Amino acid sequence: MQIIKYPQESQYPEIVKRPVLDVSQLNDTVSAVLSDIKLHGDQAVKKYEEKFDHVVLKTLAVSAEEMEEAEAQVSSELKAALELAHDNISKFHSAQRFEGKRIETAKGVTCWQRSVPIEKVGLYIPGGTAPLFSTVLMLATPAKIAGCREIVLCTPPNREGKVHPAILVSARIAGVSKIFKAGGVQAIGAMAYGTESVPKVYKIFGPGNQYVMAAKQQVSLHDVAIDMPAGPSEVCVIADDKSHAGFVAADLLSQAEHGIDSQVLLISTSEKKLAEVQEEIQRQLELLPRKEIAAKTLENSQLVLVHDTSEAMRLSNAYAPEHLIIATEDYEQLEQSVINAGSVFLGKYACESAGDYASGTNHTLPTHGYATAYNGVNLDSYHRKITFQHLTREGVRSIGRAVELMAENEQLDAHRNAMSIRMKELES
Repeated sequence: MQIIKYPQESQYPEIVKRPVLDVSQLNDTVSAVLSDIKLHGDQAVKKYEEKFDHVVLKTLAVSAEEMEEAEAQVSSELKAALELAHDNISKFHSAQRFEGKRIETAKGVTCWQRSVPIEKVGLYIPGGTAPLFSTVLMLATPAKIAGCREIVLCTPPNREGKVHPAILVSARIAGVSKIFKAGGVQAIGAMAYGTESVPKVYKIFGPGNQYVMAAKQQVSLHDVAIDMPAGPSEVCVIADDKSHAGFVAADLLSQAEHGIDSQVLLISTSEKKLAEVQEEIQRQLELLPRKEIAAKTLENSQLVLVHDTSEAMRLSNAYAPEHLIIATEDYEQLEQSVINAGSVFLGKYACESAGDYASGTNHTLPTHGYATAYNGVNLDSYHRKITFQHLTREGVRSIGRAVELMAENEQLDAHRNAMSIRMKELES
């Protein structure tokens, strides 16, 4: 890990840079796969499943028998943990329900909003090096609460053509019944265009690797909405001389084990604490089964020494991290200084893992600096706001002349006439 001591603000743009990959060839590959799926449906999805996931599939849909088999394979202890997490996620997201108010903007003019669920949503759940069954709960739970009529889930199978049992049990707990064996670009294409088996959806949610992200961005140009632009996962930890070095190191490593393109950033007001954290990282790293992945991630990561927590917050806001852990004594005061972050964890006991699994907040968050403009998935992500307005005769009198004048000055005579004809009717 690179150590940077007392940087000037002019150095912040360089410090907050993410690892950059050349995606030019990747985008061409993604485009070709998407085009094939659009033209050939299930046949193309199965072809790419064989090519990329090394499995020959007869059908894409997960059967009722496979769901029952998964139930038998998941321990009662893990099921209880999934139920607990689902309950907390439900509580947090249920509290986000929108209540629209009718506002009389002028005499006889009433305006309001109604929140309407997106009818068809697609959820992508990565398999890869870690089967993210927790993401099933994070994406499907608010979709059910929102009232989405059709929830489609795609996830890659293993080489035996089986989906990880905990993913299927999580889907059952969250109320998802349409589950398909498809990973990567082929899954995104199937949900964006629809195939003989996989229904077309209106919005796609879920994390993934560079290929999945590129596919989501490409289909979002013309065919379907997506939750947010995103990239590899990341965390920023802010520590002071009172922070627990072991906790901080564990938090950094928990993020580093996601994948070799992840990134961690530690900002500290104490040089002594930086040294302690480094020692802890090396000690804990040796105990991790995924230590090779975590070690590679640490090569792209930085330790930054700053003068005070105010400076730490300025650097953090410039970084706009997906996850921000404020492990300082004055975390309550620093909370007020957070401007750019996906999800924030306050105090030494609030590890990122709590939010990743069971505290109730959503772990599908903006990365790569997108937290400057995007929020994570929430209940609103599954809704559209439709505006309504009603004008009485008095309403026409209230705003009619203003509408006429504005339309005239924009040289849109048909717009002016739509109001003028009503105003004349009132005079007759």
